[in-house]
Amino acid sequence: MNINIRKATALDAKGISELITFLTAKYICPTCDDSMHYILLGSMSESKVTEYLSDDYEYVVATNDKHEIIGVSGIRDKSHLYHLFVSDDYQGQGLSRKLWESVKSEALKNGNQGRFTVNSAVNSESVYLKFGFVRTEGIRNREGMIDIPMVLESTC
Repeated sequence: MNINIRKATALDAKGISELITFLTAKYICPTCDDSMHYILLGSMSESKVTEYLSDDYEYVVATNDKHEIIGVSGIRDKSHLYHLFVSDDYQGQGLSRKLWESVKSEALKNGNQGRFTVNSAVNSESVYLKFGFVRTEGIRNREGMIDIPMVLESTC
């Protein structure tokens, strides 16, 4: 099976939203307070993703042979990894790293000096550690949103 990674367009908003909403409900919402679920999932609606695609965010998508979106990575302000999701059927194959490397490379080409941040879900920390991110503080609770702030200082 061929997997293609390409820059996302406004036409991808629905597919991106469907993928990240499903995976967030499955993996991230259970780690956060119930009060945050609606807000968190609302931030991933098709209309919000459309906004992200037109603002200072860069997104790439991975598609399979059927042109279905199976992974997505989005970076804000060329420095903050905002979204990184891979469909369950494609996890464990290095796709998240490829998606991350794609947005990271583009950010570096467009002026990022090598410093990136991410607010990792509690159950995603190991992925970011493999990419070279380190905690900047412990697990935090921001009004029910549970995450781990991390940073990557890169020279390449």
